Formats: sequence, structure tokens, C-alpha cells
Amino acid sequence: MIDNVHPPHSNSHESKHFCPDAAHSPPAQATTPPPPPLPAAGLSPNQLPSPDELPPADEPTGADGPSGAERPAPAGRPLGAGSPTGAEPDDLIPARMLNEFTYCPRLGYLEWVQGEWDDNLETRQGTFGHRNVDKADRQSIPAPDDAPDAAGQDGDVIHARSIMLAAEEEGLLAKLDLLEIDGDRATPVDYKRGKVPDVPEGAYEPERVQLCAQGLVLRENGYECDEGVLYFVGSRRRVVIPFDDELIARTRQLVQQFRETARRGVIPPPLDDSPKCPRCSLVGICLPDETNLLREAATATTPPSKDGLRRLLPARNDALPMYVQDQGVMIGKSGDRLTVKQKGKQLSSSRLIDVSQVSVFGNVMFSAPALRELTIRGIPVCHFTYGGWFHGMTSGLTHKNVELRIRQYALAGDAAGSLAIARRLIMGKIRNARTLLRRHLGDRDAPVLRQLNEYHRRAQQAPTAETLLGLEGMAAKEYFAAFFTLLAGRHEFDVNGRNRRPPRDPVNAVLSFVYSLLVKELTVTLQAVGFDPMLGFFHTPRYGRPSLALDLSEEFRPLVADSVVLTVFNNGEVTGEAFLERAGAVTLTQAGRRSVIAAFERRLETEITHPIFGYRICYRRILEVQARLLARCVLGELHEYPSFTTR
Repeated sequence: MIDNVHPPHSNSHESKHFCPDAAHSPPAQATTPPPPPLPAAGLSPNQLPSPDELPPADEPTGADGPSGAERPAPAGRPLGAGSPTGAEPDDLIPARMLNEFTYCPRLGYLEWVQGEWDDNLETRQGTFGHRNVDKADRQSIPAPDDAPDAAGQDGDVIHARSIMLAAEEEGLLAKLDLLEIDGDRATPVDYKRGKVPDVPEGAYEPERVQLCAQGLVLRENGYECDEGVLYFVGSRRRVVIPFDDELIARTRQLVQQFRETARRGVIPPPLDDSPKCPRCSLVGICLPDETNLLREAATATTPPSKDGLRRLLPARNDALPMYVQDQGVMIGKSGDRLTVKQKGKQLSSSRLIDVSQVSVFGNVMFSAPALRELTIRGIPVCHFTYGGWFHGMTSGLTHKNVELRIRQYALAGDAAGSLAIARRLIMGKIRNARTLLRRHLGDRDAPVLRQLNEYHRRAQQAPTAETLLGLEGMAAKEYFAAFFTLLAGRHEFDVNGRNRRPPRDPVNAVLSFVYSLLVKELTVTLQAVGFDPMLGFFHTPRYGRPSLALDLSEEFRPLVADSVVLTVFNNGEVTGEAFLERAGAVTLTQAGRRSVIAAFERRLETEITHPIFGYRICYRRILEVQARLLARCVLGELHEYPSFTTR
């Protein structure tokens, strides 16, 4: 039997897509995952389509989207490589990224410099719309000097799809959706998912700049190019954009600004309460309103109001973890589904789109196609020992944010900088521990609450990491002494304080297992954000230990892990039959782990009101938000890390 292969969740969960009235925001921006910049390239060996595949010139079949725009050309030596002048190959700015920078400088920086990407409804629609224009053609494309002969005696216009070109002098790289060639004259056609906007220029500036950048690339490659075409699928209309001197100058100005911004290494500030943000696929990564609120709070004499702060990110994820405990099973792939089989018999099947991570316990096997698909989709595989010890993770090369890791390593080597973050983490842990006890103890004037208050005050002023570690240890001792009194039937389980490695009673066995699950969850989250989970600011580096995940878990131990322990014991979800005792060590049975995992997942899906931002999201989403705020702190965008503490 498979344990919690995909925990059930309501179909009524709030959609992750936010699409306000188009009249109040610019046209949909179907963004593109940023590829590594390519060496200078001329025409790639794309071919002409057959007559039955070529769309009419006035009816392109696609829509703008990330499926193929600005992606590397096929392998081989490109024309024009090795030019000693102009931009270096790594400095070539994709025209798609220039569109994003024009629309929002922060968005362009996030995608091109930091390698961030996420999908939403509009980008997926754009991907679907590009399924035709991303197909390779079948005949060679002529060079400009040969184009008149190739066009034929009848003067037929040549159409070519998905052409990758580069221009070193302009410092640009472009993937053309459709290229129309008539002799030496070339016209780029770019597909847009939405409708023609009601503006005098015929299109908004980001689209016109992107198209002009494609025209500049074509000019440098020897073609005449005085105009381009935007095809709006929603209106089924072509809009001709002339490349006049004003548009060319503006495009070159933005190219220079984008390059200078990237070289400075300082992310542009978020837009302020902009209608662009709800439609952006990276809004959950950018956190514009949250970042602005925290930056305002750092300089304001009075706390800024959080009333009316927009919740631009979904309250919870649609995809959830998959847990497999049965020994000897094989996880395979069938179409777009993950299957779990044992001795040829299928035990379960889950859609890949519904799986956020796969956690396996003990000896569980994977087929090569399944493992390859998981790594391509960025779905990590978390490995636990049979007893529940988190010891490893398999993942693909899904994140490119080297900038964040460089800053992380530098800050970890700075004793003062690391101590500042560690203080905030431990202060959050002590405050949340006090909150849990205050909620469950009958006496609000209990001495332990005053003691934890004092430790919180002293942690705020800890002069060294060693002092902070000592205060954290003393606070934990006081906390657990009171925590164990909250458990029903604690005498039955012979609890005698906190113990581990190995745990010697059932309560500590569950505590250790839930802490392991929490560290796993944070390891996955931190890696997805772009951190190296192995290097922390409070926990010292140790071989094989995810120190940063342990750091961030501190403030969530009372709120998530300890709360789960109280729930499973006080509600009778685990009993004495859920444990095994061997040589003085106690561990959970498979059935016991199943019950604890179910309670842990329920807790992560619990929605609460965020104490700083005022909107409701689940704990799993809060883990991601806090990891991203930590990244903003490490990158210097926030003055200090904002601890997550509840009332």
C-alpha cells in the first residue's frame, strides 16, 4: 500500500492566476524562461515548411509564449561567430528579455540576471500557441546575397519559422517566431496572445521594442528591415510597426540601460501598487507589495499600515508531495503520470502536474524515464532511511541564481552579518515557543512565559554566536519542560525530557521524525529559491547537514512540528501500537509514520493570517515566502530578516 501518494485537497482552492480587467493593465506578458546567452550566431539551419504546414501570411497560428522564444539554436558552428568587435557572447541580451525589462526593469533582472521563472495561465497559453512556430522547417534559408535567386522567378515570399539570430555590434540575440523574406528584405513577425490595444502606436512599448530589436538583428545580419509585424491572436489582426529613428534610438537606449543594470548587480526596486503585478507570472517570486512594505517599515517612524495589502500569490499550491513507504516498489512513468508498481501490479497512479516532490522511505526504485522526467520538471526526490532519517535529495539543474549563492557564501563568512540573521531566527523561535505555551497553558502568568520573554530580550542583544547558542539552548530546556506537560497520556509513554539520536520514548520519536519532515520541506524550498541549503548562518557547516534548512526551521518548529506532535497524541492518532522499541531506542512503525505524515501535511495546508502582510495563506506557502524574504535580505534589498511570529 502507498502512504499518502497524493494527499487529497479541495477542488475549490483559490486559483493561482490573477487576471484583472484588461482595461486597467497593459497587455498580457507571456514571459520566457531565460536561456544562457549564446555565442554570436547567423542564420541557423532551419528549413522551409511544406505547403500544407505553412500558415497564411495574414493568419499566424501561434501566440506569444515561452515555448521557444530566445532559446538556443541547434548545435553547430553559427555564421558570424568569433567577431572581435561588439558585445561579448555572454553579454548578448535576448530580445524577449528586453521586452520584459521595458515592461518592468525588476522583471527583466529577475529573469535574465537571476534566472528566475514561473508559469501562470497566460504563459502556458502562450506555450500552447507556439507549438507550430517552434517546429523546424525543412529547407535551408538563403543568406541575404543569395535571397533573390532563392525567392524564385515568381517572386514568392519565403516564410521561415523559429529562426535564431545574433548581432554582436548591437549586443542582441533574437528568436524570430516567423520571418518573411522577399529578396534582401526581411520582415519579422512576432505573435502576441492578446488583442490589439487601443493606442495610437498600435502596440505597447515593450512589444514594439522587442520587434525593433529583432529588426536590428536582421540588419546586422545583412538584410534590409524597415518594419515588423505584430500578430494579435485575440483579434486575428496584423499590426505593422515601422522602425523609425525614434523607436531605434529608444531600443538601443534600453539595451544599454539593461546591460548596465545587470553589470551593477543591484536588482531594481519593485513597482509600487502597479496593475501590472497581478498578471505577472513571477509575482510570487518578486513579492512587490511585501518588499515595499518592509522597506517602508525600515525607514518609517511609525509602523506602516498593512490594511489593503494585495495578496498576489495563491494561498496554497495545487501540487502536493507524494510519499512512498512500501519496500521494493518501482516508481515509473506512463504518459504524464507517475505509477507505483510492485511485482508488476500497479498500486497507484498520480498526475505529474499534481506532484510537487516525491519522498521515499527505504528501498524504493525508480525507472530511468521517471527519474529523467522528474528532474526535467524540477520535481525533487527526497530520500529517507526506512526509519525516517532525511539523508539526501535528487534534483535537476533547475535554478540558475548564482548571484544569490555568491552573496550567501560571502555573508556566511561574515561573522557580524551571520549573527544578525541568526538573532532574528532565534528570536522568532523563542517568541513562537512562548505563543504555543501561552495558548495551551491554563495560567497566563506561568513563570515559563516570563522566562521565555527574558530569553527573547537577551537574544536580541546577543554579542556573539556562542552567546546566542547558549541562550537558545536554555530557552529550549525551559520550553520542553512545559511542553511535555501538555501531552495527554505522557505518563504512559514515560517521557523524561527531550532526547534524540536515538529517541528513547514515543514522544521524542515523533518529534524527531516531524523535525526531519520539516527540514526536508525547507531544503526543497530553499533550493527552489536559489540558496545552497548546506551552508547556514546559525548552524555550523557539517558534512551532509542542510544547515540553512535547519536555520530556517527554528522559527517553525513550535508552530508546525510541535503542534503536529500535540495533535497526534492528544487526538489519539498514534497509540502505543505505532511504535517499536529496540535496544532502548524507539521508532515509529510504517502505520505510525503514515498517521504522522497525514497530520504534518494537514498542518502545512492550514491557512492563517500572515502577521506582517495581513492576508491568509497556508503554512507551506509561508515557508516559501520566508525563504524569499531571506533571499531579499541576503541580497541587501531588505535591511533585516523579518521573523515569522504569530500572536
